[in-house]
Amino acid sequence: MQSCCSFLLLLCVAQLLSPSAALPFEQKGFWDFALDSLDIDMKAMMKDEEEGSAIEELPPPDMPMCPFGCQCRLKVVQCSDLGLSEVPSNIPPDTRFLDLQNNHITELRENDFKGLTNLYGLSLRNNYISKVHPRAFIPLQSMQKLYFSKNLLTSIPKNLPASLVEIRIHENRIRKVQAGAFAGLGNMNCIEMGANPIQNSGFEPGAFKGLKLNFLRISDSRLTGVPKDLPESLHELHLDHNEIQAVELEDLKRYKNLFRLGLSFNHIRNIENGSLAFVPRLRELHLDNNRISVVPKGLPDMKYLQVVYLHNNNIGKVDLNAFCPKGAGMKRAFYHGISLFSNPVNYWEVQPATFRCVSDRLAVQFGNYKK
Repeated sequence: MQSCCSFLLLLCVAQLLSPSAALPFEQKGFWDFALDSLDIDMKAMMKDEEEGSAIEELPPPDMPMCPFGCQCRLKVVQCSDLGLSEVPSNIPPDTRFLDLQNNHITELRENDFKGLTNLYGLSLRNNYISKVHPRAFIPLQSMQKLYFSKNLLTSIPKNLPASLVEIRIHENRIRKVQAGAFAGLGNMNCIEMGANPIQNSGFEPGAFKGLKLNFLRISDSRLTGVPKDLPESLHELHLDHNEIQAVELEDLKRYKNLFRLGLSFNHIRNIENGSLAFVPRLRELHLDNNRISVVPKGLPDMKYLQVVYLHNNNIGKVDLNAFCPKGAGMKRAFYHGISLFSNPVNYWEVQPATFRCVSDRLAVQFGNYKK
């Protein structure tokens, strides 16, 4: 009887191990990859036992922990929209991108990012962070992207990683940028800090010292003039949706490398003659939605200028030489975009030769003016 039971037991085990009895595998999600890995390890263990391995017990697979409720895959840890009140623990040390946006985090503590020396990007967008420990970012020696928008910060966090290339810190409560706020950040290329209640006086002398930025946006703020102490290296400067009244003669003197200048949605009435001569490499000039009454002087001398937005202003007349050089003078780059719609100028009163240096007639946009 005992031998019969043993035979039946062996028969059941053989059926379980038989490939023909298994259902076809169907890939359903990320965690199946983990199951695949576990299955391979189990088969390896069975093979070692069959071959008489001397190892009696093997350690469990070396799988890094993942914070509760988060998803961890391919060195990306996603912990967004979980209602977290603090940075979670057990973040894998090999994490490259950490997503903590849309939570209820109020503070960054000293050891919140301990051990994350490989982190490349950190998103803290849309939280309630008002306090950052001075040493919170010290471990992040490789971080290049920091997304800190839509929080409650009142100043630039201290001791940002020297490796940082891009920081987006718009929609906070920053009123002042202190001298040396970005000290040691020689790799910084892009700063987005719009929608903060900052005025011109809020930038202390030396606030941007040492930076070699290409891109800077300070939109939706309380600026009444073009800031005069920004990095000279800028290629793009966006100051739209402010309270700027005019562009004075030396406002652009520092920014000789500008390719794109955004001054839309301000209160500008006057562009002082000669001020645009300081930005000879400009490709795009955005002056729409202001109170300008004449086409700014100096446009014909800007050899590389290709796009000029002047719509929604008070321009009532466009002279023959408003955009193009006189006589045989030539621009190195023709215009491919001039917008003049929603101005009180009658398009039939503008001579066709006014746009002789425009690449295509469709590049000029006129329209009806509504009082």
